Formats: sequence, C-alpha cells, structure tokens
Amino acid sequence: MGDSDLIIRQAQGEWETRDVKLLLYRQNVENLSKRFKSIEFRYIPRFHNGLVDALATLASILPYPSNVHLDPLEIQIQERHSYSNTVEVEPDVQPWYHDIKRFLKTKEYPEKATWRPKENY
Repeated sequence: MGDSDLIIRQAQGEWETRDVKLLLYRQNVENLSKRFKSIEFRYIPRFHNGLVDALATLASILPYPSNVHLDPLEIQIQERHSYSNTVEVEPDVQPWYHDIKRFLKTKEYPEKATWRPKENY
C-alpha cells in the first residue's frame, strides 16, 4: 500500500520507471515480487490513510541524531479483529493522540510531560 500513485503503477508494471535514481529500487521490487505466490500493490490516497499521515507528521517533528540507528516500525494487518488487547475506555476520555494534536497546534507540552536534556537520549 502506498500514497504515491506513480510508484504503485510503476511497481505494477503499468508505467515505466524513467528516473535513473529509481531504477535500482524498481529492480529490487521486481526481484522481491518473484519470491511471492501473489502480490498486490494498492494506491491509497493520503487523506484516506490517517495512520500514515500521523506517522509522517510525527517523523517530521522528532529530532534524532544522524548517527543513531532507528528500528523500523512494524505494523501487521490482521484478517480478523483482535479483541485480546482491547483497552476499556472511560467516557469523556480524550483519544490517545490528543496530546500530540494539541502540541502540533499550540507547541506546548502537556503538564505531566517530563523533560530530559539532549545528552540523555
């Protein structure tokens, strides 16, 4: 799934990849695709994919040193809903992203947020 119609269509073989910088990536996608019995590439406009938009927003505001390795975030899409990790929500409780949204609007940290000097990361 991706939010670039161009990249998805190139991965599906519908459009050519002309940009020299993308040719190696395209070849890697083709080679990896051969390892699967079936593979599907889906275009999802960003305004329909709130999770991607939220992750992109967070990634753009979080500073990190260039010499630090960050592990990728793994997200699994399940065939069925899993209720084993369900959290009971009390009425009138803000959603999990409330503080992030408020910070993006006001640039103020929540009252209970802790601060660490940069050298302690």
